[in-house]
Amino acid sequence: MKRTILSALTVLVASAALAPIASAVEPASFNIQSTRLEALDARTKNDVHKLRIEHLNNQTKAIEDIQATRLEALDARTKAVENIQAERLNALDARTKNDVHKLRIEHLNSQTKAVENIQAERLNALDARTKAVDNIQEARLDALDARTKSVVR
Repeated sequence: MKRTILSALTVLVASAALAPIASAVEPASFNIQSTRLEALDARTKNDVHKLRIEHLNNQTKAIEDIQATRLEALDARTKAVENIQAERLNALDARTKNDVHKLRIEHLNSQTKAVENIQAERLNALDARTKAVDNIQEARLDALDARTKSVVR
């Protein structure tokens, strides 16, 4: 029994001596766990934050790509419209030039015909004068012949 009491007393003294150390160690383990939990929370929050930023960056890049594609399509449509308008303008210019050319040719043909008509009338008038002169000369020659015959007889 002495032995049991001595053992109990040893355990009591040891407990009393170790109790402040154990209580000091116990909060430290809670502090370590708390610190680990905070570090884990911080890493998790950091990872989530990084994922959110990455997701937003991906969305921003996708939006920029879509806008660039839309802008390229709009540029292509604008260029196509400009090309169509240029071709229409060229066709209109060609038709206008063709119409103007036809009008000029028609005008030149009319002028040429008018000049030909004037020249034909001048030629007819010249022929008529020439014929009139021939007739007058023939009449004078006939009159001269008649005088000459009457003087000779």
